[in-house]
Amino acid sequence: MFNSKKGDVSIQKIEGFSSLLDRIELFVLREDDIHPTVSGNKFRKLKYNVQQVQHKNKKGILSFGGAYSNHIAALAAAGRETGINTVGIIRGEELKSKVKENPTLHYAQQCGMELHFVTREAYRDRTESYFLENISIEFKDYYIVPEGGTNEFAVKGCEEILSDQTLNFDYICTPVGTGGTIAGIIKASQPHQSILGFSALKGTFQKDEIRKYTSKTNYELLDEYCFGGYGKIDANLVRFINDFKFKTEIQLDPVYTGKMMFGIFDLIKQKKLKKNSRILAVHTGGLQGIAGMNQKLKKKKLPQIEL
Repeated sequence: MFNSKKGDVSIQKIEGFSSLLDRIELFVLREDDIHPTVSGNKFRKLKYNVQQVQHKNKKGILSFGGAYSNHIAALAAAGRETGINTVGIIRGEELKSKVKENPTLHYAQQCGMELHFVTREAYRDRTESYFLENISIEFKDYYIVPEGGTNEFAVKGCEEILSDQTLNFDYICTPVGTGGTIAGIIKASQPHQSILGFSALKGTFQKDEIRKYTSKTNYELLDEYCFGGYGKIDANLVRFINDFKFKTEIQLDPVYTGKMMFGIFDLIKQKKLKKNSRILAVHTGGLQGIAGMNQKLKKKKLPQIEL
């Protein structure tokens, strides 16, 4: 079985911002601590998918991702822990000769994942039936998980992010990528709770994915804090992440949780969140991506994220 090494994850109150947090309490749900190598929402998304592979006696798990994919890294780590074969279909044939230079792909390979590189043009068709049929022929009897890990079993796992210890919060905030994590949180939320999703990408197209899994409407998606798009970052966000760590000892990642927390602070500054409210920010992990981001920042001569 694929299980967490811990019970309920801890909830940490954010201190050190008294002038900003006037009559508002902010907490972080430390999902990043749920598992030593498969942290945060990736553990939640993979939990029941791994059980499906074990139940159906599949040869392994196959999924998709880019050069710095948290999902690919987490899947590789889960495969190593459970003894399940893993295959990653990676966007960009040019990366084949650069695996050792890429922290995420090198880690996945060290975990035993077989990396299969395709052109960026071919990768765009990854959800098309003909593409999946060809993949199924090449990797026979593999269990296929979509890019980012979102499917019904992933959403089921993400429902478990909320528990009895999260009942007394007014706002639940989470980063949003493919939409699976927030779908599970919305499904498990209480009527009095407002769910705020901070998109890591331009647009709020994830609503279509969310509607596949829940009819609840007590949520809002925001893309104002995506910093121009997926994987994009600037010096202001780096400084914010470093300052937040200095004051709280909580490491944020630059693609998801850093943008979410930056957005929460901005909403509080603009007085868009109710006074006397309790806010819970879900830390979805993703810290493995910092090394790769720092490589990019160094090349651009920008400040780096402190580890």
